[in-house]
Amino acid sequence: MLTRKTSLQFNIIFKQEIEGGFTASVPSLSGCITYGKNLEEAQRMAIDAIEGYIISLRKHGEPIPSDEKSFYSLIEIPQKKAHYA
Repeated sequence: MLTRKTSLQFNIIFKQEIEGGFTASVPSLSGCITYGKNLEEAQRMAIDAIEGYIISLRKHGEPIPSDEKSFYSLIEIPQKKAHYA
């Protein structure tokens, strides 16, 4: 018996903007980028953008990706101090 997934998972990158607010992008959905005045609004806007993107994919018969098996991590690379002559 086949079971249908009841939810999809997507990684979202939030970037705090210099002028204020947050840009939210969904790497697995090419071009799916939105903005919110604060983090909570950016999260709501991202959910709305993802839902719209999925509707478009379904309308065009395209597969819907999911990030259930991928994740992002932050790695810090120490930099050597520059020596100027």
